[in-house]
Amino acid sequence: MSDIHTGFATPQATLGILMVKTHFRRYLGDIGNPGTWPFPVRYRVVEEAIPQRMGHLDQHDLLEPFKRAAQALIDEGVDGLTTSCGFLSYYQQELAAWSPVPIVTSSLLQYPLVQRLLPAGKTPLILTFDDRALRGDYLEKVGIPGDALVVGMPPDSEFVRSIRDGDDSVPYAILQQEVLATAQQALARYPQTGALVLECTNLAPFSAALHARFGLPVFDTVTLVRWFYGALQPRAYDGGENWCR
Repeated sequence: MSDIHTGFATPQATLGILMVKTHFRRYLGDIGNPGTWPFPVRYRVVEEAIPQRMGHLDQHDLLEPFKRAAQALIDEGVDGLTTSCGFLSYYQQELAAWSPVPIVTSSLLQYPLVQRLLPAGKTPLILTFDDRALRGDYLEKVGIPGDALVVGMPPDSEFVRSIRDGDDSVPYAILQQEVLATAQQALARYPQTGALVLECTNLAPFSAALHARFGLPVFDTVTLVRWFYGALQPRAYDGGENWCR
């Protein structure tokens, strides 16, 4: 993916997005679809970062490639950074300490707050690309307990295959069906679930369908990044005539 910058008539903060190198269809709601964002974004692909490596960052050191890509975006003037893969929670501490601009690497950063929002006896459930990999440091580095509820998309699903194989031919309806079916099975297994946290940025196009089907709050990369951008570009209030006593 080449760099993309959406055009706006007035100066606004720009968000830099560090992209894993992939080739599949990014539907609206996906972090890699510029139409998802109502503000300026700029993309940079990390060539060394491929899907097969993201669940094994203890074996594939990608910190320096991500730093180089981040620096390129910083040099272009971005005001904050995020990434296209929730597994980059693994590097949250290192990248935040290094970067001169703030960075949110993963929707998993929302988990500790979500836990505090829920009624007694309820807990967040994490839906992930790969629950066999999303363990240990991937969770603990962003304040998630090791015994958190984590459920992955089936390894033989079209959702997983299309991302790993770079297949852009899978229809939206098939992916949505798989996501809903996985969530339904997970909620039957974990009835204490009070909210969904979607690790995988590619699950976000189906957040509204998940909410409509199960009636639970859904926290994904879009909720994270919109919150983050709200701090990078606070809304201006002019103190005019529309006031309340």
